[in-house]
Amino acid sequence: MGSSIRSALSVMAAACCIVGIAASGALGWLAPNETKVSELAPGVFFRKAQTEPVFIGCNQGWIEFRDFVLVIDANFPGQAAEVIKLIGQHTKKPIRFVFDTHHHGDHADGNVHYAKQGATVIANERSRPLFETTGLKGFEGGKKTKAAEYADLPYEMPTLYFDRKFVIDDGTQRVELLFFGHGHTAGDAVAWMPKHGILFTGDACVNGAFNYTGESDTASWITALTAMTELPIKQIAPGHGELSDKTLLEKQRRYFQELRMAVGKAIEAGKSLDQIKAELDIPFYKEWAGVEAKTRVENIEHVYRELKPKA
Repeated sequence: MGSSIRSALSVMAAACCIVGIAASGALGWLAPNETKVSELAPGVFFRKAQTEPVFIGCNQGWIEFRDFVLVIDANFPGQAAEVIKLIGQHTKKPIRFVFDTHHHGDHADGNVHYAKQGATVIANERSRPLFETTGLKGFEGGKKTKAAEYADLPYEMPTLYFDRKFVIDDGTQRVELLFFGHGHTAGDAVAWMPKHGILFTGDACVNGAFNYTGESDTASWITALTAMTELPIKQIAPGHGELSDKTLLEKQRRYFQELRMAVGKAIEAGKSLDQIKAELDIPFYKEWAGVEAKTRVENIEHVYRELKPKA
C-alpha cells in the first residue's frame, strides 16, 4: 500500500489514548469463556478459541497499528462481542478493519458487531458470492439454533473486497492480505506480517482434526499450501488449534496428499465408499491430529466425490 493510502488510513483513524501493553510473549489473559490470548509480537495478538467441551468458534487475531486496530476473523456474534470487550480492556484505539478469512459463520457472523462500531469488513473477492448465498443462509440458520446469540441481528457482509493482495501499512505495522487459490473455500485468504514472520491462516491451515472439506478443492488446496511455504514464516496462527510454525503447512498439505492417494488407490481397486471409510488408514494423521483418519468421514466422502470417475 502506497504512502497515499497510508495517509488515508491515518486520516480515517481517530486520535486515541493508548493503554500500554507489555510485549511479554504468552500473556495468559483469560476471557470469560477461558480462551487464551497471547502476544506474538509487539501489538500482534492471537486468541485461541476453546474447543472442548463446547466448540465456540474460530481462533482470532488482532493487530494494533498506530491509531487503530485490525481484527482477523469476526467469529460468531457472541464471540465477537467478547473480543471487542477484550480489546477495549487493553487499548482505546478504535477497531477500523475486520478481515474475514472466508465466509463461514464461525469466522464471519460476528461482522455486525464490528460494523456497528464503524469498522470496515474486508474479504477476498471470490468470497463475495459465498457471503451472498451460503453465508446468508447459514446466518439465518444460526438465528434459529442460537437465538440468544443472534437475536435480531442483521447479516453484515464485507464492504471491501480485494483480488490477490491488499496491504495495510502505517509505518508501525504491515499486514498483507493474500489470496493463494481455492482451498478450504473458493474465497480463502490469509494475513501475512512480513516484519514479524507471522501468518494468520484462517481455515486454509488448521492444527489438528478441524478440517471441513465441503466447499474445498483439495488438489488446488495442496497447491495453495505449497505456495504459502515460500513465505519466510516463523509462526503460524491457525484458524483452529494451537499455534505452530512453518511445519504446520507441511502437515496440512501432507494430510491432503496422503488422503487423496489412499482414496484414489482404493477407487482403482474397485472398493466402495463404505469400504474406504471402514478401512482407511493414514498413520501420520493420527500422530498429528490425535484421531484416526477414518473418523474424518466428511473429508473422505468429499475426496471420494472428487476422485471417483464420472459415469
